[in-house]
Amino acid sequence: METLLLNGTDVRENASMAELVPAIEDAFAAFERGDAQMPAKSYVDLPQYNGDFRSMPAYLDVGEWDAAGVKWVNVHPDNPEKFDLPTVLGTMIYSDPETAVPLSIMDGRELTMLRTGAAAAVATDHLAVPDADSLGIVGAGVQSYTQLRAISQVRDIETVVISDLDEERVAEFVATFEDDYDVRGGTVAEAAACDVLSTVTPVESPIVSPESVGDHTHINAMGADAAGKHELADEILLEAKLVIDDYEQTTHSGEINVPWSEGVLDDDDIYGSVGEIVTGKKPGRTEGDGISVFDSTGLAIQDVAAAHVVYEHATERGNGYGFDLLGLA
Repeated sequence: METLLLNGTDVRENASMAELVPAIEDAFAAFERGDAQMPAKSYVDLPQYNGDFRSMPAYLDVGEWDAAGVKWVNVHPDNPEKFDLPTVLGTMIYSDPETAVPLSIMDGRELTMLRTGAAAAVATDHLAVPDADSLGIVGAGVQSYTQLRAISQVRDIETVVISDLDEERVAEFVATFEDDYDVRGGTVAEAAACDVLSTVTPVESPIVSPESVGDHTHINAMGADAAGKHELADEILLEAKLVIDDYEQTTHSGEINVPWSEGVLDDDDIYGSVGEIVTGKKPGRTEGDGISVFDSTGLAIQDVAAAHVVYEHATERGNGYGFDLLGLA
C-alpha cells in the first residue's frame, strides 16, 4: 500500500472549512464520550536554538470512521529572520489504526492553521450571541486568516477589526478580505469591543484589558500554547464563562496557565469543556450570559480529524504523490 505525500497546497485544497468545522466538533464529542485516546503533548525544549519540538499523538473513533496519527510540530521564533523559514513547521503522520500502515504524511503547518480556526468556530457557534456580526482579531499572522474564514461559517460576520503592531501585516490582511467584509485595522481595544474576539499572539503579558471587552463578547483565546504565555487580563478570566479544550493542557500551557500557577484561578472558575457543551452535557450560551472565553491549546484529536478530511478528499481527487514508504511493493 502506498503512502500519500501531501504538501501544504494539497492540504489546503482538500480541507474546506465547511467540512472541517463539523469534523472538529465530532472530535470534541468523541473525546468527551471516551471514544478517543490522546496522551499528553510532550515537549523537547531547545533553548540553544530558541525553540522547541512538540509531539501530539491521538486515536479517534467518531463512529463512521476511526483513525490514528501523530503531529511533530515546532516553534522557532528566530526562523523568519535568520533562515527565511516559518516560525512553526510541522509534519502529520496519518495512519490506519487496524494495520498501522501510514496512509499519509502531510504538511502539519497548514493542517494546524486550518484546524485551529475550525476549533474557534465550534466554540463560537456554541458561545457567541446568535446575531454576532463583528469579529475582532488580535494578531495578524497566519492564524488570523483561518480564524475569519472558519468563524464566518457559523456567524454572519460583516465587520472585521484586525490589530497588530506590524502595519504591513495588517495591510496585507485587509487587502485579502476587503472585497468580502468591512475590514479595517484598529487598536486592541477596538477589536475587543466586537461581538467575537480571537487572540492569536505569543505574548507573555496580557494585552486585552477588561474595560475594552464588550459586555457580551465571546473570546477565543488561541495564542497561548506553552507555559508562560498569557493574552487576557486575569479579571476577564475570573468574570467570564470559561470553557477549555483539555484540562491538563490548559492548566499547563493554555491561556489560564499563568493565573492558574499563581493561584488566581482554580477548578471553580472553569465552567466546563467544549466537549461537554457539544455533547449537550452543559449548555453553551444562555440568556443572561456576559463574556465567554474559550481557552484553546490545540488538541491532537483535532489534527487527526482534520487529516481524515484531507486524506479522504485527496484520495478521491488523485492529489498528492504516492510512494512505497514500506518498501513492500
